Amino acid sequence: MRMDDDFDLTADDGPVAAHAMYARLREECPVAYTSAYGGFYALTRYDDVKAAAMNPQTFISSVRAVVPSDPRGLRRPPLNFDAPAHTPFRRALERTLQRTRLERLEPALRKHARRALRPLLEAGEGDIATGFGVEFPAWVTTEWLNLEPHIAPHLAETSFAWITAWREQDSETTTVMSEKMYDIARDLVRRRREHALPVDEDPASSLLAERVDGEPLSEEHLVGCLRQSLVVGMVAPPILLGSTLRHLSNDTALQDRLRAEPELIPGAVEEFLRLYAPYRGFARTASRPTEVRGRTIPVEVPVTLPYAAANRDPRVFENPDTFILGRENVAQHLGFGRGPHRCVGSPLARMAIRIALEELLAGTDSFATHGPYTYARMPEVGLTSVPVTVRENRTAMEEGSLV
Repeated sequence: MRMDDDFDLTADDGPVAAHAMYARLREECPVAYTSAYGGFYALTRYDDVKAAAMNPQTFISSVRAVVPSDPRGLRRPPLNFDAPAHTPFRRALERTLQRTRLERLEPALRKHARRALRPLLEAGEGDIATGFGVEFPAWVTTEWLNLEPHIAPHLAETSFAWITAWREQDSETTTVMSEKMYDIARDLVRRRREHALPVDEDPASSLLAERVDGEPLSEEHLVGCLRQSLVVGMVAPPILLGSTLRHLSNDTALQDRLRAEPELIPGAVEEFLRLYAPYRGFARTASRPTEVRGRTIPVEVPVTLPYAAANRDPRVFENPDTFILGRENVAQHLGFGRGPHRCVGSPLARMAIRIALEELLAGTDSFATHGPYTYARMPEVGLTSVPVTVRENRTAMEEGSLV
């Protein structure tokens, strides 16, 4: 039976049902429309998603960049800006994410990962998605932005509350939590104006040094960019880590192999990024009526680019629902998007996920996830609560070096 428009987005069905829906759409209605969240189109085939992401003239980000969008309708760079307006913000952030800086950050991030894991290992159980999966990314963001250490737990709590409210379209809570993060961003800008750090070491200093036609970035947009930077790295890691641990819980042979051969972990991370990409709500808007696979997409209606669907397109990835360690074309995955809005923080995100998985595996002899699970709503897909039991590797912990 052919799928028609108004495809189902029931949150409680979970990722298995969501991926099954996208599989049907890819074959029967690859350019689909739903009235959910005010109405939007979804491209579900890899080639169409990639082509739209690589065509910023036709598919713009300045109208709607996410479905559902911030319930208050705020626009922050660089995500909500089109080129060339977004370029100086990306350039400033990219300066601070070069390999040499990441190498300097890695030892500190590894220490934070071990410290954040400690409560889980000592208790023998916990929720990897709402515990370690929130706390460790907060430390990653804190180190990258050179924030004071006391900010990390505050950021973890605030960003988690903001993300939850945003998914539920709770405008009041979203505003309260967002303002707390704006306070962090404003204070950071104030302190960097007083005492700048090297531009290749500090995002705020790098943004302050940027010039457009000889003029500095506006205070509003500079603060907005840092406010976005505070939360962007807090959304995906809990979902990705939760999904990864559930997978390894179901495939104990793979879990044991990665624990015994940690050199395989970077490759495994790429396949997990492909298989469990949490994004399905990143969107563009057509700047003019545009035809895709015989269907005309009108202006003003959002078009989602569900990377989670594209990454399981069998036209590109053989046996797309299967984890294949060493998959030859894994680098083609769209876990971080493509084009001018490709995730600017992807090098840091890759390193953080790798460190998290290395430390989780090295610090345990085994782990197993169990229900009840909870599932992400739009704009993500995946697991947002993943209870886990662990058996600690005491020898590794006593030696103080997990990998």
